[in-house]
Amino acid sequence: MNNKKFNFALLIFLPLSLLLGSSCNKYLNVVPDNVSTIDDAFTLRNEAEKFLFTCYAYLPRDGDIWYNPGLETADELWITLASQIHWQSAFRIALGQQNVSNPYFNEWRGTNKGVDGSGNTTSRTIWQGIRNCNIFLENMRDTTKVRDISSVERAQWIGEGLFLKAYFHYYMLRMYGPIPIISENVPVDGDIQSNYLIRRPVDECVDSIASWLDEARQLLPPIVSNENKELGRITRPIALAVKAKLLVMAASPLFNGNTDFSGLKDKEGNMLFNTTYDPEKWVKAQKAAQEAIESAEQANFSLYYYENDRFNLSDTTKIQLNIRNAVTEAFNQETVWGNSNSYFVNQPACIPPLVGNQNQDRGQFQGFLSPPIKIAKLFYTSHGVPIEEDKVFDFNNYNQLRTADDSEKFYIKSGYTTARLNFDREPRFYADLGFDGAIWYMKDGNLTGSDQNTFHVEARHDQVATSNTFNNWSATGYFVKKLVNWESTTNSSQAPAWKQYPWPEIRLADLYLLFAEAENEVNGGSSLAIQYLDKVRERAGLKGVVESWTKYSNNPVKYSTKEGLRAIIHRERTIELMFEGQRFWDLRRWKEAPEVLNQNITGWNLEGSAPADYYQETYIYGQKFISPRDYFWPIGNYDTRRNPKLVENLGW
Repeated sequence: MNNKKFNFALLIFLPLSLLLGSSCNKYLNVVPDNVSTIDDAFTLRNEAEKFLFTCYAYLPRDGDIWYNPGLETADELWITLASQIHWQSAFRIALGQQNVSNPYFNEWRGTNKGVDGSGNTTSRTIWQGIRNCNIFLENMRDTTKVRDISSVERAQWIGEGLFLKAYFHYYMLRMYGPIPIISENVPVDGDIQSNYLIRRPVDECVDSIASWLDEARQLLPPIVSNENKELGRITRPIALAVKAKLLVMAASPLFNGNTDFSGLKDKEGNMLFNTTYDPEKWVKAQKAAQEAIESAEQANFSLYYYENDRFNLSDTTKIQLNIRNAVTEAFNQETVWGNSNSYFVNQPACIPPLVGNQNQDRGQFQGFLSPPIKIAKLFYTSHGVPIEEDKVFDFNNYNQLRTADDSEKFYIKSGYTTARLNFDREPRFYADLGFDGAIWYMKDGNLTGSDQNTFHVEARHDQVATSNTFNNWSATGYFVKKLVNWESTTNSSQAPAWKQYPWPEIRLADLYLLFAEAENEVNGGSSLAIQYLDKVRERAGLKGVVESWTKYSNNPVKYSTKEGLRAIIHRERTIELMFEGQRFWDLRRWKEAPEVLNQNITGWNLEGSAPADYYQETYIYGQKFISPRDYFWPIGNYDTRRNPKLVENLGW
């Protein structure tokens, strides 16, 4: 990786997106017995590459809230009641509306997820993607086909196909639990019984996916060799990173010795979950995470730091840009895997109208993605410990009013009155969240690019960013600053120009935290685990775990035990990856979802004009998670009735 990679991002991906769009229709519906079509597809290198791009086209569109099942199924993001006709399927799942007759976000059939840019619903399935991968692999392994390709490139493409096949299986395993393993396609002319795929035990699923990733890693390059043409293609660090995520998931309580699913058996009576805890799974996860980190660092990936400052910004703002740009700067040095199939398209849903901004176009500035108060509470204090543990700062009366002074001007507008909850917080709180009185730095916040006298939020009743002024609003009074690119053009009489970025599926910080988690499970209270936590904390402007807990926590030795350090790691991971679609999957694999996802969703009183009236905590939604049923999606009546060998998940 080098700096020129970042400059080419948009130029490269626009052609790649066009290529995906122009080539997909030709091959998406290819079937194994369509001999002439297959022969045409694998005669020449150019046509075979189009088929490979078809396989890439099935990558989930995680940069769109309509298509990312993790963004709204947890408790991070909520939307307004007035928007019911636009409620996403994932949001309905968070409200407890999932069902077995017509499941929401139905990846098994590719239905009931969302709409495309033209308002059309989608119906493609991950299984189709797997089938196309198998077609691709079978033909590319035949050296009598695609004769105008080098052996090196053929091997790399096979590695890409293997990775995509593995990733699609991992994606479904995470969502549904035990799944069919499609090692090769079922012959179309086979008998009906041969087409009845069955779900395989979880351990078998994990082993199969891991073996494909291991095979792929041997064939994939450490970096792309031609950034002009290949930026966004799968590399060895990506394959190892996904393997690390797979094995950490497999070692976690949801999949490792989970007796809640002892009753899930196939039609032959075979158990699909191993209910015996295996500590060796954590050892494998630790090794996989370490290998992923080593591979990424050897390819020159590193934690993002904002450098080459052009605007003489304050250190406070620079730290916030460390955090924001790690997500929003396209193909930066921390993005191990930027999803080539999906740019983040929802920046307007994150940012409210800002005071001083000339463009108050309600169609552009909606700001309806709403983090609740419980999420605001999760961030640390400025001392780097949870607000409920800080022995210096008192947050018991978190709605108490306080007026910001000039020393806080890069976080909160000087002289502005807001809630105590918004003061004395860590830099990630201010980098991730917008709120009433918060500074919202954008490059065009003033004529100079400075962070002096720049945008701030005014969100009380009758102010510019409240429900009284536009149709879509924050239901809670908080906004998502983290996902808005600071170089987007917003201060104009014209429509905003959003600086796009591919969705960061895996960042290096994610891998550091996965390793810390696995290392602690293997070696409880590990100092090595703490070292990797501290790498992430230092970038976020915090002191290390030992110093922070020793000086400021009412539980100063918490980090010294496996259980205490586990809690710290879970909290650190939650904060660092907030609003990136990871929290829901983490809460599930940790088996913490029932406790967390049955809490009420609250925000500030949007009808209040005066600070004393606005800063009253108000009930908004009642969230619902039924355990153990809701840990996995229902396959749905349609498919279980069509396939008599397919068993439904427990509780459905």
